[in-house]
Amino acid sequence: MIKSNVHTEAEIAENVKISSFCTIEKDVKIGEGTWIGPNVSICNGARIGKNCKIYQGAIISSDPQDLKYDGEKTKTIIKDNTTIREYVTINKGTKSNIETIIGSNVLVMAYSHIAHDCIIHDNVILVNNSSLSGHVEICEHAIIGGITAIQQFVKIGPYAYVSGGSLVRKDIPPFIKAAGSPLSYYGVNSIGLSRKKFDNNKINEINNIYRVMFQSNLNVTQAIKKINKEFKESKEKEVIINFISNSKNGILKR
Repeated sequence: MIKSNVHTEAEIAENVKISSFCTIEKDVKIGEGTWIGPNVSICNGARIGKNCKIYQGAIISSDPQDLKYDGEKTKTIIKDNTTIREYVTINKGTKSNIETIIGSNVLVMAYSHIAHDCIIHDNVILVNNSSLSGHVEICEHAIIGGITAIQQFVKIGPYAYVSGGSLVRKDIPPFIKAAGSPLSYYGVNSIGLSRKKFDNNKINEINNIYRVMFQSNLNVTQAIKKINKEFKESKEKEVIINFISNSKNGILKR
């Protein structure tokens, strides 16, 4: 059997299975129960949690594709129970953020790319050939359709759904569907929310809030003021208002 090239100082927990032809560098930590498929490269700075699966050809924690990177000691953190499919590439952080972070229970499908300093929260799905530029943040339970390109510094809200083949240049608010060219608001992600056990009252509330935001001919500031005045306090309202109020790129349009 052909062995892999595993540095003697890499910290490999018990019950980690490493297939043939892998390269694991010195400054690497891998949690127990993780499976590493064949031909995987895990570079310095990788911190991989428990019970992860990394499929063949993936490259984890490679140097950032950023001309400002000057060899700083930075990291890629992948938390527990995350699956990285075939030929995914994940770059480590740069000195600005230090870390690229992938949360728990994340699924990154084949041929996707996650650039330096990205933050992927728990339970996110990136479908095949998703391409994330540097400093992108994707919040929990969001789904990114295949062959989607996301511009640097964009933020995608929790439970959002982005249609396949999209070009994302603006922030995507929580709980919505984004589709079309140019990318636009396509309604609330009602099916996705139902699958995540949101009840009909909550989904209706979210729908009504976004009717004000996108269908009332008000600008964003006016819409936020109207929403704050007319809707009672709730967790969903707070998440939506905070996201839109703090957006640095502006949100997509209807």
